[in-house]
Amino acid sequence: MNQIVTKVHPGDNVLVALTNLAEGDKVEYNGDAYTIIGKVAAKHKFVTKDIQPGDELFMYGVLVGKAQKFIPKGAAITTENVKHAASNFTVRDRKFIWQKPDVSKFINKTFMGFHRNDGKAGTANYWLIIPMVFCENRNLEVLREALVNELGYGRNQNKKAEVSQLINLYKEGKSIDEILKADVSMKSNEVKKQRLFPNVDGVKFLTHEGGCGGTRQDARALCGLLAGYITHANVAGATVLSLGCQHAQVEILQEEIKKRDNNFSKPLYVLEQQKIGSETDLISQAIKQTFAGLVHANTLERKPAPLSKICIGLECGGSDGFSGISANPAIGYTSDLLVALGGSVILSEFPELCGVEQNLSDRCVLTETAIRFGDLMRNYNDRAKAAGSGFDMNPSPGNIKDGLITDAIKSAGAAKKGGTSPVTDVLDYPEMVTRPGLNLLCTPGNDVESTTAEVAAGANIVLFTTGLGTPTGNPVAPVVKLSSNTTLFNKMHDIIDINTGTIIEGKETIEQAGERILDYIIKVASGEIEVSAVTHLQNDFIPWKRGVSL
Repeated sequence: MNQIVTKVHPGDNVLVALTNLAEGDKVEYNGDAYTIIGKVAAKHKFVTKDIQPGDELFMYGVLVGKAQKFIPKGAAITTENVKHAASNFTVRDRKFIWQKPDVSKFINKTFMGFHRNDGKAGTANYWLIIPMVFCENRNLEVLREALVNELGYGRNQNKKAEVSQLINLYKEGKSIDEILKADVSMKSNEVKKQRLFPNVDGVKFLTHEGGCGGTRQDARALCGLLAGYITHANVAGATVLSLGCQHAQVEILQEEIKKRDNNFSKPLYVLEQQKIGSETDLISQAIKQTFAGLVHANTLERKPAPLSKICIGLECGGSDGFSGISANPAIGYTSDLLVALGGSVILSEFPELCGVEQNLSDRCVLTETAIRFGDLMRNYNDRAKAAGSGFDMNPSPGNIKDGLITDAIKSAGAAKKGGTSPVTDVLDYPEMVTRPGLNLLCTPGNDVESTTAEVAAGANIVLFTTGLGTPTGNPVAPVVKLSSNTTLFNKMHDIIDINTGTIIEGKETIEQAGERILDYIIKVASGEIEVSAVTHLQNDFIPWKRGVSL
């Protein structure tokens, strides 16, 4: 049965509007009646009793704000009458007992993956071309132009045909109005050249703006991030271009690779421009060596792998007031299922864990892990405050417009992605997952920086929830996009893969949606489904410089 409003946690003193509520509307929830004062837009919240200035507001069972003025029962909370507030946290004795979900439906399932010598299994098979410094980005573009289309990895041929038609109209002397009104659209199914290497999913180019200036810590972090991609389960090997004089030296990269895989055996070709000489020779050698690497990569084939080999990155972006009650808890249940099956999940975006630290700290298996989590959170927030941008400034204008008016509200909903399982490890950027279970990874809330880091940490699939719509993807890991509401799914169906608005509509429980998502993941991991971000070549890659980024 569809509801008009809902309460997320029994201890909350706000209700969430599931549809637009007008002045004077009367609604009921669990036998209590409310008269709406003003109006409350869908996804926003109104108070369940009179709130005095200084009173605390609770949602998801945690402190999410304090009233700045009187708020009458039935009135919406806004940025004008409520300010961010979050509870303090400390490392306490943990008596956490986890109720594992029923995984009987999945216990015998496998996925078809690419098995690596280090024991990992990839959900895809890519070759990487990586610059050690931004000076080499132009050479990567030359390699991209030379390799991608010729090897059959090009897309968007229809768009090129559309441009050609516009050029012809211009040459014919058509006016601007005639050109704008012209029907030059092509059929949606693109003409793709046959792949020369059918077992290789693509050649990916990790261009970036780092490697030269900045601190030595920045250079080390960049090398660690790149090493995470080179050793990634979805990567067959890599071609690395180095200028030679940059801070991010090849030797540092090799050290970081060894940290992650002491017996690293993938093909790795390193070319240093200042040693080789001319760009022509550099490009020629890079093409030949990359081609040789692709021949090797093509010998690999998909074979059955246990679901424990799946590592999921959990991400949200363009969140709305429904994200924390549909999409995020749905993938949280998926996370719990995978953890119960022996797999790994990564919850990141530390600015969006503000206010739920105590819960996560209490769930840490080891005391030292809880201590590390607390230290990372405090240090990050202190750096942000020193720069004039504390965690309370995290919500974007789009978040606020759609009901996430304080960072604690946004954070409490975002943390639902991590489900309920124990925290087995806490990682600092750009460390790699080494333990199965729920891992907390210190990253910014910035969508692409965080997704980039999760994949470097080992995520071979990313679940990305959104309430407003975002095309974010990754070069080597499929990013599955999930909408929090059906309106978004229908409006942006070309970039959204899964709809969880069914939960808001009462058509599906969180548990049912979580199981549906895991079934989908297995098909993606097996290469049976190509997600929208992969289809559209959404290869977003942004390293995080350890400055303040929310």
